[in-house]
Amino acid sequence: MDIKFEQIRAFGPSILKVKMPDKLVDTLNQYVDQVIIDEKKSKELNHGKRLVADVKQEFVIEADFTKKSGWGNFLATCVKAWIEKDMEKEITKFEIIQTWIVRQFQNEFNPIHWHGGHVSGAGFLKVPKNWGNFDQDKGKNTFQGGNLNFIDGSHRFMSNSVLKVKPEVGDFYFFPHYLMHTVYPFKNTKEERRSISFNAYIDQEIFNVYGR
Repeated sequence: MDIKFEQIRAFGPSILKVKMPDKLVDTLNQYVDQVIIDEKKSKELNHGKRLVADVKQEFVIEADFTKKSGWGNFLATCVKAWIEKDMEKEITKFEIIQTWIVRQFQNEFNPIHWHGGHVSGAGFLKVPKNWGNFDQDKGKNTFQGGNLNFIDGSHRFMSNSVLKVKPEVGDFYFFPHYLMHTVYPFKNTKEERRSISFNAYIDQEIFNVYGR
């Protein structure tokens, strides 16, 4: 019997995964490295007090760099394509509220939270070679240290509530601002987990699905 299958994903928030160009990743990492060694600039751009994570360093990316580096254009292009694909609508507005860097090291974490604005995203610029392991033997490839976990709804039969994302350099995920997410601590390494995020506004009439 020849049976054809089609998977339908009709429920839950839309998430767009994009691979960042290598050149853009290199440009962003060079910028971050320059900020790190410039104590004055690091202090001026510090964003840690306004964010919920318990990590080594968080700082905003300067608007002029966002424009000149092509980072802003990358975000705008992806969001435009995402909205067109998912909603069959064309945005005319893309206004970045803020974009920032998170530098996370062993035993640090980012608790469950959500963002402001309309659309958000998070991606990876550096990841450790080794994330660590469970203290007890729980099998291979099950340790979630360093994972980005998206959370929505509740776990039910044939309905997962968590999407587990293992960080890979260059991977970037776009999602609605309200989608809850968290990052678990990792261990057994001195290496950095470096991520980049943003919040932005799009056309209010497209974002406001209630029409009022």
